[in-house]
Amino acid sequence: MSALLEVRGLGKRYGGLVALDDVSFDVHAGQIVGVMGANGAGKTTLFSLIAGNSRPSAGRIAFDGQPIVGLRPDQICRRGVARTFQIVKPFPSLTVLENLRTAAMFGHADLRRRADADASSMQVLQEIGLASMADHPASSLTLSGQKRLEIARCVATGARLLLLDEVMAGLTPTEVGQMLDTLRHLHATRGLTLLVIEHVMRALMELCERIVVLHHGERIAEGSPAEIGANEKVLSVYFGAHA
Repeated sequence: MSALLEVRGLGKRYGGLVALDDVSFDVHAGQIVGVMGANGAGKTTLFSLIAGNSRPSAGRIAFDGQPIVGLRPDQICRRGVARTFQIVKPFPSLTVLENLRTAAMFGHADLRRRADADASSMQVLQEIGLASMADHPASSLTLSGQKRLEIARCVATGARLLLLDEVMAGLTPTEVGQMLDTLRHLHATRGLTLLVIEHVMRALMELCERIVVLHHGERIAEGSPAEIGANEKVLSVYFGAHA
């Protein structure tokens, strides 16, 4: 069975700086795959290349069997890929519902009637725990709320693949646990495929069935959480252990 997302020989250079070098991996439909690495490892660059915010210097990316390199971010979104950002980027002057309405009308779901978009958006807000804030400005949400809004907007687009970039960064341990529960619920009930960047190791180890490890732009390991936790090279370069 072909993968939903195929990344092959992906590279990105900024002048003499190599941000990614010959990175390859697959994500199959319904999987939750983590991307692990220290700051500067190339994780967010990887997401930017997949989502179309930046173009690779080398390699190819295919989604659902079709090449997507060279497409604009809106075109890739309409095909079914949506991403969050490390720094939350809501439309602050719009309400929470209006943020989702925009996603539902112009994303993969393509719900052109406002009533349909609002009904779909409210269902997403119910699932993610923001229904009570639907009529509040997005700027009034707490950090945890804005992180949830980022995810909700991705889901509202009708995406099949969510690229989640540190959605648990800055959250309390209790909020991290709640976010994990929410992601598991969305994955189970909507059949979503998740590619997750996260510095909260507990989250990666508990949530993901497979983890890809990047170091200085290179893929140095890939495997189950147990395999990654026991990998001597990962322990050496990421945790500072001596193999």
